[in-house]
Amino acid sequence: MAQACARAGRPASEVNLLPVSKTFPEPVLREAAALGLHRFAENRPQELRDKSALMADLPLQWVLIGQLQTNKVKDVVRHACEVQSLDRLALAQALDARLQKEGLSMSVLIQVKTSDEPSKAGLLPEDLPDFMRALQGMSSLQVKGLMTLAVLSDDEQAVRACFRKLRECRDRLQQSGFETVSRLSMGMSGDFEIAIEEGATEVRVGSALFGGR
Repeated sequence: MAQACARAGRPASEVNLLPVSKTFPEPVLREAAALGLHRFAENRPQELRDKSALMADLPLQWVLIGQLQTNKVKDVVRHACEVQSLDRLALAQALDARLQKEGLSMSVLIQVKTSDEPSKAGLLPEDLPDFMRALQGMSSLQVKGLMTLAVLSDDEQAVRACFRKLRECRDRLQQSGFETVSRLSMGMSGDFEIAIEEGATEVRVGSALFGGR
């Protein structure tokens, strides 16, 4: 990460590491916490809920990065500090309603589709401005930035283009008055260096930290 920052002429302090702990058991996460990692990302709401309960004795933060169905919102609101996969209005409404009921607020990142892969979820870049305006009345949701999954490809330029597109989306939103949308969660074990070179403020790394699943 530091080397990628140096190549991009960025301070290493500009980029955070988000360990992706999905499928790894509690002892592995406790070892990671002992080494100083205290913020973990999970794909599945149920796994996030269960690990949060098992490790409640530690001051950990849990982030949901996988797809969230509206019927799972309750667990996520109670156990996660952030959702990085907000991709539709119905989910935003469900999150806001549950947060209001619990007297809570939550930071969220909007997932943006930056490739043509059918398997990739996310809001289309051209729909972002209208989506942001729709969220303005939801006071419990604090939109902090954008998230994406790059195309799965050996073509570095294709991967780089996905990350560049997300940065451009963020820049356009800020120019339109949405200054709080500053974070860019992009890059995983196989492409985090490219993501950093293209402006990532957070990389989501699992297997490069914990080993193969």
